[in-house]
Amino acid sequence: MKTLVSTSGQLVLPAKIRRLDDIEPGQAFDFERIARGEYRLVRRVRRPNAGVVDWLLACPERGFFSPIESESTDFVSSRS
Repeated sequence: MKTLVSTSGQLVLPAKIRRLDDIEPGQAFDFERIARGEYRLVRRVRRPNAGVVDWLLACPERGFFSPIESESTDFVSSRS
């Protein structure tokens, strides 16, 4: 497949490649120069729990929520 470098130095990945590999806008890649005229592009794999620590740290302080009284929603069938 063929692609061109834009005047701002950007490369466009062909649509067929993006579809085959589920590449979406904003995904990060590592670009490596192997030799003159030879390069390697590797998609960075996002860790499965990326952002979880930040999310937990953003939670309200302990004791923020208070329990409320409610009736049980458990259902017991009378069929035997």
